[in-house]
Amino acid sequence: MHLITQQDELEAAIDTLGRSDFVTIDTEFIRETTFWPELCLIQLASPEITALIDPLAPGIDLAPFFKLMADETTIKVFHAARQDIEIIFNRGNLIPHPVFDTQVAAMVCGFGDSVSYDQLVQKVTGTRLDKSSRFTDWRHRPLSEKQLEYALADVTYLIDVYLHLSEQLEREDRAHWLNEEMEVLTARETYDPHPEDAWKRLKLRVKKPVELAVVQTVAAWREREARERNVPRGRVLKDDAIFEIAQQAPRTTEALGRLRTTPKGWERSSTATALLKVVNGALDIPKDELPKLPRHAQQPEGTGAAAELLKVLLKLVAEERGVATKVLASGDDIEKIAARGEDADVPAMQGWRREVFGERALSLVRGEIALKFDKRRITVFDTV
Repeated sequence: MHLITQQDELEAAIDTLGRSDFVTIDTEFIRETTFWPELCLIQLASPEITALIDPLAPGIDLAPFFKLMADETTIKVFHAARQDIEIIFNRGNLIPHPVFDTQVAAMVCGFGDSVSYDQLVQKVTGTRLDKSSRFTDWRHRPLSEKQLEYALADVTYLIDVYLHLSEQLEREDRAHWLNEEMEVLTARETYDPHPEDAWKRLKLRVKKPVELAVVQTVAAWREREARERNVPRGRVLKDDAIFEIAQQAPRTTEALGRLRTTPKGWERSSTATALLKVVNGALDIPKDELPKLPRHAQQPEGTGAAAELLKVLLKLVAEERGVATKVLASGDDIEKIAARGEDADVPAMQGWRREVFGERALSLVRGEIALKFDKRRITVFDTV
């Protein structure tokens, strides 16, 4: 098992891989103590060649790898691609394209919601993978033969999985279903969020507009601080501390030091000084310029019952079409269709999803179809 550490070997391997119609890709990384994932290993395979690249090798230049990732003539095949693409985006400032995600394809092909790689390999090839090296510290060198074999298996069996799924998608005329999913997966905004939007990841616990202003401002400050220092967000400031700061509105070092969610003495640090500056800025926002609290519109009567019926219909349609329910509609989709019907602006009411599930969901909401329990099975029948 050979680990590529020399530039000429890397260039030769990438040149051979680039001649294939597709390459399978996986990465190994560590991110427990950093904001940005630390890339430790790149695995690549095509029907002709396999390659294990050491991005930690002294003097290694990954430019040929990034060039391959941008090559429109080669399909890049991942399993659960989001984190791998995030790493490539952060290191190479590009989004691989075109992309085929076997986890998403498996859902479209009826292998269940978010099927794992080893489960998919076993279902497609009958091979049971050895996952004993799953918790390897990939920064450590040298890597053992067993660890390298484990890493390489993540791309070699992916070839068979890709060929099986792509053939099934073409046979069942579902390739366009997957293409819509890949457009979202390869959108730049998926991997380049604005710090000003960081508050949207939090589960809001605010009651006043000024509290929301503080949460928004502090969350954006924390995001920038974590990125600049390359540490996890919680290492800068925990979520609970953001909400306590919003509620207690500390303007001084002494007030900050009385909070329960920050370490004793932390209020005298330079980081705390910078935090107080942004907190005071938020507290000084004129009342008429404060953000409005998100309002949850009261749902029409019967929405809850309609949503429960739609969930049953979703399961029936998914079983009928041999596709995972998660691909057709999310829980949020269901709630909004139950409440707004035709006016629901959700993925389930667009494109192929509307054709497969959305129209039938509307028919159920309008009372044009109904569900019944007949001979130990739930079935759909027309009411008009």
